[in-house]
Amino acid sequence: MSRIKSHFSIPVILLIASLLISACGGNASAESEATDPAPSSNVRVVKVNSIAVTLQSFEEIIPVTGVLSSPRDASLSAQTSGTIVSLLEVGARVEQGDVVAKLDDRLIKAALEQAKASRLSAVAAVDLAKDLFKRQEPLFRDSIISAIEFEGVRSRLSQSQALLAQMEAAVSGAQQQLENTLIRAPFAGAVEQRMAEKGEQVSPGMPVLRIVDTSNLKIQAGVPERYASDIRVGTEATVSLKAYNGDMFDSRITVVGNVIDPQSRTFLIEVSVSNKGRNLKPEMIVDVLITRRVLKNQIVLPQTAIILDENGSSVYTVDESGPNKVAKLVQVETGASYGGQTVITSGLEAGIQVITVGQTMVSEGDLVEIVADAS
Repeated sequence: MSRIKSHFSIPVILLIASLLISACGGNASAESEATDPAPSSNVRVVKVNSIAVTLQSFEEIIPVTGVLSSPRDASLSAQTSGTIVSLLEVGARVEQGDVVAKLDDRLIKAALEQAKASRLSAVAAVDLAKDLFKRQEPLFRDSIISAIEFEGVRSRLSQSQALLAQMEAAVSGAQQQLENTLIRAPFAGAVEQRMAEKGEQVSPGMPVLRIVDTSNLKIQAGVPERYASDIRVGTEATVSLKAYNGDMFDSRITVVGNVIDPQSRTFLIEVSVSNKGRNLKPEMIVDVLITRRVLKNQIVLPQTAIILDENGSSVYTVDESGPNKVAKLVQVETGASYGGQTVITSGLEAGIQVITVGQTMVSEGDLVEIVADAS
């Protein structure tokens, strides 16, 4: 025992013990690192949002811009010359047949009274000629008067009847001239514009008033020719009103044009719009959303989730097959798009988590943390 002590001093023994403890500690640390699933410090962890892919319906929409107009918008003019003696104010509402303007009719009324008087004289002459003919006819049959005398009676009756017909025509013409001094509304509506004023001399065809009916309007819009086989009369359409904060209502296409505009490469459509409240006004700009088709059981993603590059379209999914969530780049094929949503026709299956926020910050193989707000 004394021999061993003589060969190993106390400092040497402490050094050996220290080395043994260090070796044991190193092994324990290595074993801990081998079993620890946490990522190493050189692997990124990116916070993202994601959604689980589900099958849903998608309504493919053709958006076009149109203009409201009234199918009953008329500029009214006089049918005769004369001086305007009265006309309605702008904004006045009228019914069909109402007088909206009137010309000076005094001369025409005088001519009408004269024509009526001449007609009365002609009626009296016809009555007298008829009476004479009735009295002379038996005498002619009994050969009391000659054929020449009776022919004179017959001729007098015919002339008086012809004169009466002329007077009837004169009266009818004067009445029509009198009617032409009145400008009437061809349909119910409102006075939109006055193109002449009281006291102004007008001639036939000169515009005097504009009448517009806004109870029923129409929208005219151009649809790209590539949709020509999809649009027909009765196709559903939704109208969005820009002037009323995007208010929307449903309608249908009533007219489909048969000719392609060579400049715009579009064809004309019309959509009828009821305007009982008269809130809509002609020449308003509106959006028309035409339903092209409804697709069932489709994978639909926000357009912002799709990455476009020279290789096509792709999305980042969340691979959860291992102990950590890992970003995985997947190539996809896209279909119809509308309203910020796009149909994915291939590359994804239902149930897969797709990164929708933060996808521009991740790369293939990055670890991801799904949070409520990754913006």
